[in-house]
This record gives sequence, structure tokens and C-alpha cells, in this order.
Amino acid sequence: MEHNVCWICGAGEFTPRLLRPAPGDLIVAADGGLSPLSERGIVPSFCLGDFDSLGYCPRGEHVAAYPPEKDDTDMLLAVKYGLSKGCKTFFLYGALGGRLSHTLANLQVLYYLRTEGCHGFLIGPDSIAAVVGEETAVFDESCAGMLSVLAYGGAAEGVTIWGLKYEAEDVALTSAYPIGVSNEFTGRRAAVSVRAGALVLIWEHADADFSKITFSGP
Repeated sequence: MEHNVCWICGAGEFTPRLLRPAPGDLIVAADGGLSPLSERGIVPSFCLGDFDSLGYCPRGEHVAAYPPEKDDTDMLLAVKYGLSKGCKTFFLYGALGGRLSHTLANLQVLYYLRTEGCHGFLIGPDSIAAVVGEETAVFDESCAGMLSVLAYGGAAEGVTIWGLKYEAEDVALTSAYPIGVSNEFTGRRAAVSVRAGALVLIWEHADADFSKITFSGP
């Protein structure tokens, strides 16, 4: 059975904010992410990982256990499982905050998803992170708070920003200069586009909501 939307819960800092899987969505528990899902009565479609965070290996036919000595993180394993089931949009919980190394690794997972033609979001209690590549991200006029726009994975060319406090047209951003940090929404419809390369977008606000973001091609 193919799915379009995949919800993944990892073992990091968890928030239930915006967690609302619909019938037919794929739900994956990555290691210790099984606990917060179970506490909320959410039954995952599949559980996987090395289960060092969970402390025990669940039983059942919808479980895949891996050795701790592996190349992929549990979150990346979960994403690859979602891709194998046809998912195009990924919501990652327990993936933002906590150990800095895990947060940075999960940003790389978002970049991996873009290279696969998909979109992913890291969901935190008061922020959302996404990666855009050679496309435009459009934000609803109801968006508030701060939006940081940073080059990711190398130089980003042809970056255009409009509708935010600080606008730009056809500029280049590099990973060595964080000039795009802490821009602000203004109550207008806003957009960020990049012609070549990739950007990480970090929206910081208690009401940050992925449903207010749409994507379009170059």
C-alpha cells in the first residue's frame, strides 16, 4: 500500500503540537519515539531502530531491529522506510532540540529528502525547520514571528525574499555568512525562492504551522 504523508517520531525532545495523522497516513516510530506515541494512544504502522533509546526491542511483525553499529541514524532509516512506501511529505517529531549532533543530523535528513524530490519538516514546540531547493516556499499572510533563511550544503544562488521585513532579490548566500538569520514576518504574504542550491528555513513562533507553507517549482 502506498502512502503520501509520513509521520515519524524519534527519541529526541517531543512535542505533540500539530501531530494529527489522517487515516491512510504512514506513522513510524524510530526507536524511543515509540514511547510518546504510545502515551497518546497512537499506534505506529511500523517500528524500527537499534532500540538503545527505548531500552527494549518491541515484538511483532511490524518491527525491524538494527544493530547499533550501522551507517544510518534511526531517523534516516525511518525516512527511507517512508520513501519505500511512496511518501512525499514527512513530519519529523523528536528531531529538533536535545542533542545538537542529532538536530544537525536531522537537518541533513531534510536535505536528503529534497534530493529525493520530497519535503520534510522538523517540528519543535515553538519552531519548524524545512529545507528548500531550487523552488519557492510561500508563507500565508497570517504567519508571525521570525524566519531565518540560511544557505545549506554549499552556496545558494539566486535567492529572492519578499514580504518579510528584510527583502532581497537574486542574491547569493553562503554557508560561511549567516546574514539571513532572524528575518521577520510583517502580516503580508511572503515567499523565499532559490534558483540553485538549497536553503534551510527556520520559522520561530509558537504558532508556526506547516499547513501555512506551500511549495512551487522554479
